[in-house]
Amino acid sequence: MNRRNVLRTAAGAVVAGATAAVPAAAAGDKKPPAGRQLALRRWDTPQRWAEGTGSGVAAGTGGLAFAAPTGTLAHTDADSGAVTVYETATWTGPATDTGFAATEVIPSWTADTPGGSFVRIELSGTTAAGTTTKWYNLGDWAADDTSFRRTSVSGQGDADGTVYTDTFAAAAGHALTTWRLRVTLARPAGGADVPVLRTVAAVASALPAPGKLTASTPLAAQGLVLDVPQYSQEIHAGEYPQWNGGGESWCSPTSTSMVLAYWGTGPDPADYAWVDPSYADPWVDFAARHTYDHTFDGCGNWPFNTAYAGRFGVRGFVTRLRSLNEAERFIAAGIPLIASASFKKGEVPGLSYGTNGHLMVLVGFTATGDPVLNDPNSPTNAQVRKPVGRAEWEAAWLNSSRGVVYVIHPASVPLPTPPAQANW
Repeated sequence: MNRRNVLRTAAGAVVAGATAAVPAAAAGDKKPPAGRQLALRRWDTPQRWAEGTGSGVAAGTGGLAFAAPTGTLAHTDADSGAVTVYETATWTGPATDTGFAATEVIPSWTADTPGGSFVRIELSGTTAAGTTTKWYNLGDWAADDTSFRRTSVSGQGDADGTVYTDTFAAAAGHALTTWRLRVTLARPAGGADVPVLRTVAAVASALPAPGKLTASTPLAAQGLVLDVPQYSQEIHAGEYPQWNGGGESWCSPTSTSMVLAYWGTGPDPADYAWVDPSYADPWVDFAARHTYDHTFDGCGNWPFNTAYAGRFGVRGFVTRLRSLNEAERFIAAGIPLIASASFKKGEVPGLSYGTNGHLMVLVGFTATGDPVLNDPNSPTNAQVRKPVGRAEWEAAWLNSSRGVVYVIHPASVPLPTPPAQANW
């Protein structure tokens, strides 16, 4: 059962809208809600790359490029078991102290991986117990799958913590007081491919246990709905079983496709020419293939989706938000968000199904502040737009994924000013 995309039944509704100015940070944003500690660090400029230590890499305005091999690694294919030797170059980020002991960390990145190259993202830290952890692998990723099959890595648990697909979770008493990332740029030995790391980030969190929440009061973006194209995952049911078979399994790539289309980008017809011409919205099939995680056996790996978006020149990262008040500021800035949530059937007004994990696009708010979703779990594209109950949806989102969103935007569209404890 894929934790991010299992659904039961469906429903639909419609709303429309435009754009508005970005509000200043509200007074309530100056301090995080009690117990909701979040902090994101990002590296994406030569000045920021200089905070870390490189070996065989060269920093430029376009990112951190493979310049010379300084090591090797042997990689075993997730499906075939074939072993390939790669030349490597690395960048190790600085030790990051977020000011609290982090119980979870989620990295995300964008990169160029030509030919048979790939990038490996790893995390290590110091713990409240006084130990330094091993390096945990948070993903071996490539944009395409003809020469390398992107994959998360299972079975990494030890006394300090474990990795759940794309999220490091600290063991009890071993929360991270500092953490750092290591990125390996890898190419087949003897080759000339030049992988480039364009951005890398991670959001660290320490959150209270799920429970009863006080609903946020609307502060911004009321009556504003962004004109995000509507795509249904359900019209793809049964397509390409090797990439999890469409339908309820494709909520994440379908949502990512909607946001890319909103920004006027995505794969070209030549990219998805291999898709059966009888299939509607072939760019969704393309996205499913190119977000598929061969160990997770699904398309719902959070950073694999933002990394996929990055191949089209936009910026993408995964973070957590503290409430819908923070989400309102993105909508006011013209930036839709892809949110992860699970809930029981009948729990959220406007959604007539239950889910063990689902991705959907937050496209705006009604005049009274209720969220408006582009929900790919809909029978047709025309039925994707749905207003939902604010308090119920916010609670489901914060209690399940703990407020996870994908942020995807062009560099030309600035993010809203972050709160003092910055989580974007």
